[in-house]
Amino acid sequence: MRFHTALITTLLFFLVLVFGSCSYKQQQVLFERQAQIIDTTKISEANNGVGTSDYHIRSQDILQIRNLQNAKYIVDETPTAVSPASGGAAAVGGSGGGGSAGEGQTYQVEDDGTVALPLIGHVMVAGLTRAEAQKKIEGIYSKDVLVNPIIDLKITNLKVTILGEIRIQGNYPLVKDKTNLVELIGAAGGLTEKANEKDIKIVRGDPKNPQVTVVDLSNIKTLADPRIILQNNDIIYIAQNKRAIKSDQLQTVTTTLQPALIILNTALIIYTLIHR
Repeated sequence: MRFHTALITTLLFFLVLVFGSCSYKQQQVLFERQAQIIDTTKISEANNGVGTSDYHIRSQDILQIRNLQNAKYIVDETPTAVSPASGGAAAVGGSGGGGSAGEGQTYQVEDDGTVALPLIGHVMVAGLTRAEAQKKIEGIYSKDVLVNPIIDLKITNLKVTILGEIRIQGNYPLVKDKTNLVELIGAAGGLTEKANEKDIKIVRGDPKNPQVTVVDLSNIKTLADPRIILQNNDIIYIAQNKRAIKSDQLQTVTTTLQPALIILNTALIIYTLIHR
């Protein structure tokens, strides 16, 4: 009797040990703490579909500038050679950078908010939108240096991050003013089979008090929703669907129970052999 009790106690100890020590598969469900989520179901000033057109230039931003009338005044007519040691990518540093006549030259906004440009020197651009900076630079070149210049300006460091059930997670540049969520998903290879198309979160704004928009792509009207126009530093998270969650939970339970069943089976064999 004492042996029987000791065996049961030992068995229970092993079961507790197994259940307590087994590593569960991480579900990677992000941004789920409801107390910290504001669902911006109503269009707000920070979420009104303007995309990056109202983004105000800051120090350290990278500007790509070219003169569509005559590229040689803004960029080198001969493309910059890339050395083998650079790994195949042209480096951007200081106030200027490499580039070809087709792409434009890149210039970094300095800490004082100015950008140093050929022939006209430092121009204050911090606080301006892309269109405002473009117009200002065009005006200075037109007045002092060039005849009827057409300046094209892009901010090349604007990006969004997409995570979750997407084919290719990562950071993606915003190459135009109004890139929408559907375009980004297409660029990232599309949703996975585990994705919940009804639960796609767009997190934007101040990290200390972010705004979270929940998007339902199963609704065709979502395509006309201005909230899916992406802004700089947006984080898009695509959650798993219920079927995928249940499948992962079942797999976790199976993985957890397997060693416990092996221990139980071994204990029963030992118990049977002893009591023969």
